[in-house]
Amino acid sequence: MSDTPVDVLIVGAGASGAALAWSLAETRMNILCLEQGDWIDPASYPTTGMHWEMRRFGDFGLSPNGRGRPEDYPINEADSPIAVSNFNAVGGSTILYAAHFPRFHPGDFRTRSLDGVGDDWPLDYATLEPYYDQNARMMGVAGLAGDPAYPPKEPPLPPVPLGTLGETLLRGFNRLGWHCWPSDSAIATREYEGRAPCINLGPCIMGCAQGAKGSTDVTYWPLAVRSGVHLKTRCRVREISVSEDGMADGVIYYDADGVEHHQRAEIVVLACNGVGTPRLLLNSRSALFPDGLANRSGLVGRNLMFHPYAMVTGVFDEPLEGYKGPTGCCLISQEFYETDAARGFLRGYSFETLRGIAPLSTALWGMSSGQIPWGAGHHAAYGRLFDRTAGMVAICEDLPEQHNRVTLDPDLVDGNGIPAPKIDYTLSDNSRAMLDHAVARGKEVLEASGAHATFAEAPLGVAGWHLMGTARMGTDPERSVVNDWGRCHDVRNLFIVDGSIFVTSAGVNPTNTIQALALYIADRIKKNLSNLFD
Repeated sequence: MSDTPVDVLIVGAGASGAALAWSLAETRMNILCLEQGDWIDPASYPTTGMHWEMRRFGDFGLSPNGRGRPEDYPINEADSPIAVSNFNAVGGSTILYAAHFPRFHPGDFRTRSLDGVGDDWPLDYATLEPYYDQNARMMGVAGLAGDPAYPPKEPPLPPVPLGTLGETLLRGFNRLGWHCWPSDSAIATREYEGRAPCINLGPCIMGCAQGAKGSTDVTYWPLAVRSGVHLKTRCRVREISVSEDGMADGVIYYDADGVEHHQRAEIVVLACNGVGTPRLLLNSRSALFPDGLANRSGLVGRNLMFHPYAMVTGVFDEPLEGYKGPTGCCLISQEFYETDAARGFLRGYSFETLRGIAPLSTALWGMSSGQIPWGAGHHAAYGRLFDRTAGMVAICEDLPEQHNRVTLDPDLVDGNGIPAPKIDYTLSDNSRAMLDHAVARGKEVLEASGAHATFAEAPLGVAGWHLMGTARMGTDPERSVVNDWGRCHDVRNLFIVDGSIFVTSAGVNPTNTIQALALYIADRIKKNLSNLFD
């Protein structure tokens, strides 16, 4: 079945697809976005029911391999110590993210020049700065101006309150004399653009029924749709089709009933994340592109970067009210962000403080760590643990390595028979040294804050939620997949706007930068419409 041709076809309605759609809407072009998930009714989020914690292990879990939602696709992770975490819906993984929203540092775009590792980006912080500012207004970023780790920036909303837990950890950082600052968060801390403020419910990573969290289904998409962008859900794209002259001419997709369609378009934009985008490109083989679309460099799927995570948890004597406030948004420390060769590794990491563990999770963690026994003493031990934990994660910069990659699995397929992605990923010696350093420093902070016991896990196995690098940006077609404004070197009307175009990963959450890049690429498209394919 062939669908009516459109001017711009966007594949993916998550963080980047939403931002780009909203920005391009002012052109009045005929814009269509295909999303394999669906709109999610906030009234159906787990936190609207009493059994909300159980759904963390079911339909709102982090891993697509365990959720069992029809819109998910399986991922072969047997050869990776880190499992992929994503979500398919209008809003994409912003439905489940914690909304921690830092920017890259200026130096993150120049790692080759500064430290001799990775590659320099073909653009810099100054280029993206106005788009960071624009995204802050659109997503509703809460924060505190004056962070010495960054150039000046003015978040539009006041910061998320620290609460008892945050103030406790702040004292620990201050005792050690380490950098610490209220984190930038895409969370409305007061009424903002029709969104209600955060009510400190807690479990942001299972969807925000309040609408305070800046997921793109409540920020960009309503405005884009009102401006004329068409959004079709439950549409799973199989491949990008190409014309005889090597241009993308649309996509082949399956609708909710499994009916195959050919949607034609003048411009195709991929916004499917660092695993979904290379999967689609590699599956789009043809006589012109036998190794996958836009893959003449051989780099599609390579240089996968995850952000290895360390999680360090402390147990305290006093209640910390850790169940109050957004899950992962409180304080950020970038004391160990820049390279110091004396530490035994290059580049660095951020600490993000975490709120406390929920009731069921407290019991499960307490038993698995040996702190809560079965039988006699079970309830007393639980009482000493619940609401008395605090901790942090260290987000370690992952350096690009070509052997870390996404390929197509020869056997595993999704519900429409499309080959599933296969992950091959090895933790580097540099990352291992960084994780060890982060665990040791994290324990120091917790002990300085008053913790009487500490526990650590590194790398955190479920933490593959930052998917970057598999269709990297650059000026040399032999060493990159897209140019400095997201256009594929090999296919002049094919653009990529998600985290796969990252050159390096930095040591912070990538969503803010993904969206700033999408807004920047949209602006470049608008400015070059008259000669876009030259």
